[in-house]
Amino acid sequence: MRCFHERIERRMDAETKATAVPQRGITAEIKMQIAEAVRRAFKRALSSAQKTPGHPLEGIEGLIEDRGPGFSRVGSRTHYRADSRTHYDDYDIDAELDVPLEVPKDPAHGDFATNIAMVLASRAKKNPRAVASTIVENIDTKGTYIKRVEVAGPGFINFFLDNKAWLLEALSRALREGEQYGRTSYGRGRRVQVEFISANPTGPMVVVQARAGAVGDTLANLLDACGFSVEREFYINDAGNQVDLLGRSLEARYLQEFGIEAEIPEGGYPGEYLVEMARDLIREKGDALLPGRGGRGGRGDHRGPTVRSGYSGWGDDDSYVPESWRHRFFARYAVEKIVESHKKVLADYGVHFDVWFSEKSLHDAGAVEETIEALRERGYVYENEGALWLRSTAFGDDKDRVLKKQDGEYTYLAPDIAYHRNKFERGFETVIDIWGPDHHGYIARMKAAIQALGYPENALEVLIVQLVRLIRGGEAVRMSKRAGEFVTMSDLLTEVGKDAARFFFLMRAPESHLDFDIDLAKLQTQENPVFYVQYASARIASIFRQAAEEGIPKPSLEGARLDLLGEESELLLMRKIADLPEEILGAALAREPHRMTKYATELASAFHVFYTQCRVLGNDPELTAARLLLVEGAGIALRNTLRLLGVSAPERM
Repeated sequence: MRCFHERIERRMDAETKATAVPQRGITAEIKMQIAEAVRRAFKRALSSAQKTPGHPLEGIEGLIEDRGPGFSRVGSRTHYRADSRTHYDDYDIDAELDVPLEVPKDPAHGDFATNIAMVLASRAKKNPRAVASTIVENIDTKGTYIKRVEVAGPGFINFFLDNKAWLLEALSRALREGEQYGRTSYGRGRRVQVEFISANPTGPMVVVQARAGAVGDTLANLLDACGFSVEREFYINDAGNQVDLLGRSLEARYLQEFGIEAEIPEGGYPGEYLVEMARDLIREKGDALLPGRGGRGGRGDHRGPTVRSGYSGWGDDDSYVPESWRHRFFARYAVEKIVESHKKVLADYGVHFDVWFSEKSLHDAGAVEETIEALRERGYVYENEGALWLRSTAFGDDKDRVLKKQDGEYTYLAPDIAYHRNKFERGFETVIDIWGPDHHGYIARMKAAIQALGYPENALEVLIVQLVRLIRGGEAVRMSKRAGEFVTMSDLLTEVGKDAARFFFLMRAPESHLDFDIDLAKLQTQENPVFYVQYASARIASIFRQAAEEGIPKPSLEGARLDLLGEESELLLMRKIADLPEEILGAALAREPHRMTKYATELASAFHVFYTQCRVLGNDPELTAARLLLVEGAGIALRNTLRLLGVSAPERM
């Protein structure tokens, strides 16, 4: 059972109401109607309870005063005048009844249900069915989509809607709004940054980074659709020991190509990609980088090779590097080439970043030192045994953390704190980081650091993306990071394609381990989940092609007899179309982009059932027009969903 437990605000911002994009979808409006009807019924029943000894709600008024479960604070204060002779309507009250709403699994139990009576009865030690019956007796459904209300089981209140009325309205909205359908103004332009992938520039991107890319990009799409101002960012870790090891590994491969004995340094990078890079470098520079060589291949020129800037932070173009900087050149060359390859494969994957942020730029600007000084001024940095420490235990971390070691070298934490400080200084209200599974223990210290800088703990959110196991022929594909053996993102995209890769990576929650079945992803049958969904898109397009061939004009919403739509499969399809705005908002706010693949599958399934059971192009022109509009609405919802997932909506398959 999907549970939507949310506080419904009574007052909506007037400016938001006036915008072209609605604040919420029709499903949310109906839930607001239900919640408000329950609140008003509760008020009326509570008023009667003050005058009727033994009333089922007698004593429940005390819950308002302490705002226990079942209530939330709405105003600036909560005050209850507990004079039993005074009617409820005279009470000065800012507490608001929370109404949890569920979508029952069994349609026989209604369209929505609430357990509010059981929540209240439990606190007040009352009979839950009696409390529920009292609320139902006082419910006024005039002016709502509520058709009837029933008490069920131990005290559930089930709501049955006038499905035809509200579903036809939902379909009409989808048809009117088109590509905008599903978007809301909920975020009101609040600035959110999503930083994801941020793969080390030490090798090709691998499958877990492809998963992070699908998660981060789709989450950013969802937040944008909800009215947030979203910025995507990739953090380039182009400083520190790993870059030095990368450069020395490339240098070893370069020397080996000339028959010179050289070993990959301990902790270096043995992958074959550096062999190819060394060969590319030889084609560009020849033997100019061999010990004793200099310049552009001339033995007498002792200037180093030219380093050309690939992105901000590398130095000026055409600046010559002295021979003593040869090792540094290998590192910079390798990072530059790897970042270029990252950008290319991400473009193929449909992921584009607004900002590529260089860690090196933080060091060059002195931002790390400035951040440590800011922390010191706030009293959260101290010196012990020759090292600088962050007093992270002040904010719940299990121990204080070293920022600067005894040898004067910064730990990874120091530039990371400076980086997050930079994010908040750029004006983001919420920063969402998507990290790999090996960074789970890093969350507490980073949250402590931003609080030490004066930012609220919840301003930083961290999502962990778990590992991916590739399955081929029913067996796991063997990979070894130590041996440099792995399946790259580029290899995976070549084999299964962008659409299948993104959809499969989004079929499970990010924090869950994922088995990626390569054979299934390549199947061109409805067993393949992405094929099944895309086949619905192709079917929709084929219906309109057939209609055009038969001379049936594309129907207009104006004057259409949508009321003719009443078959069970038609209502089910309209219900799935109606759900889209709330599905998007729920997935965005819960940071659960995988919900959208589930919704896409359910929408496609509803369409396939409708397609099988209802003849769209029939003999009745009015019914044909209505069903074509329903098909168009389904196409709008499906295309908009796939666009958020970064998956194409083909017209032919």
